[in-house]
Amino acid sequence: MGVLGFFHVSCSLSGAPAARQKPSPIPIVYSPKYKISVFGMEKLHPFDIAKYDKIYKGLKKDGYVTKASVIDPAEVTREQMLLIHNEEYIESLKKTKNVARYLEARQLAIIPNYLLDKMIVSRFRKASGGTIEAARQALKSQSKMAINLGGGFHHAKPDNGEGFCIIADVPIAIRVLQKEKLIKRALIIDTDIHQGNGTIICLKDDPSSYTFSMHESDIYPMPKEVGDEDVELRGGVTDAIYLKILASKLDGLFAKSKPDIVFHIAGCDALKGDPLASGEMTHEGIKKRDAMIVKACGKYGVPYVMTLSGGYSKDAWNAQYKSISALIANKL
Repeated sequence: MGVLGFFHVSCSLSGAPAARQKPSPIPIVYSPKYKISVFGMEKLHPFDIAKYDKIYKGLKKDGYVTKASVIDPAEVTREQMLLIHNEEYIESLKKTKNVARYLEARQLAIIPNYLLDKMIVSRFRKASGGTIEAARQALKSQSKMAINLGGGFHHAKPDNGEGFCIIADVPIAIRVLQKEKLIKRALIIDTDIHQGNGTIICLKDDPSSYTFSMHESDIYPMPKEVGDEDVELRGGVTDAIYLKILASKLDGLFAKSKPDIVFHIAGCDALKGDPLASGEMTHEGIKKRDAMIVKACGKYGVPYVMTLSGGYSKDAWNAQYKSISALIANKL
């Protein structure tokens, strides 16, 4: 799951629907402050954080959202972070050399510490706050859904960052909701092609949460952690194989976990052409995957939260745009 990369873009979607007057009935959480720009050095990183902004602009262009309808979240607070991360780790985020290592972007180590929070760390806090806000919205929304156009930093651990992730937003959101007595139990469905090892460690031996991950077996992270339920996929997984496996698992997941909320870490790095994996999935496959999980949540009456997580191909944003817009259109 990656978090760096920025450039200005205007969305142009072939075959996009005509502009709509009514915005999304699914709460959409996003802020331009999710974007990271570090004197152009972020362009050397494999992840394009502008994908979040491209999706937002596409939704806005096609009338699914307006500037006023999108929810701008508060940053995750230090107190909230301490529900998962330890004090020493949070303090380590004040040093550029540490953050550069966690993000696997050594070039960032030359950024002065005094600029670090403004240019990088605060952007993660904002997107992580977006996951908390999306969860709250899903619990109270008539649609029983909400989408954070960011987040899903599933490699972050209580005492360490890695894999382009420095804040464990989904585990933090679960703890915040539990502390506020909004939920008791949570199910995490992680369909990013890289195992969410950080999420598993953050929620290890926690009977109030259930972690499910479908991931490619022979890529990062190595070795794998042992979650509540893991499905290891061979390289080259196709839509048909992926969707068949997922369909066979969903009813059992709800039966075992009995969740009050589902967090979907919806990375799209299983797409064909992704440089950090070897999946063969298509845009249509990603759309069907997400719709299948949403349908299962509806079947069991469980609120659904989407976070966007990874995806490194040039059209990763477009695959997620198509999926999100289809989910919205289905609710209109």
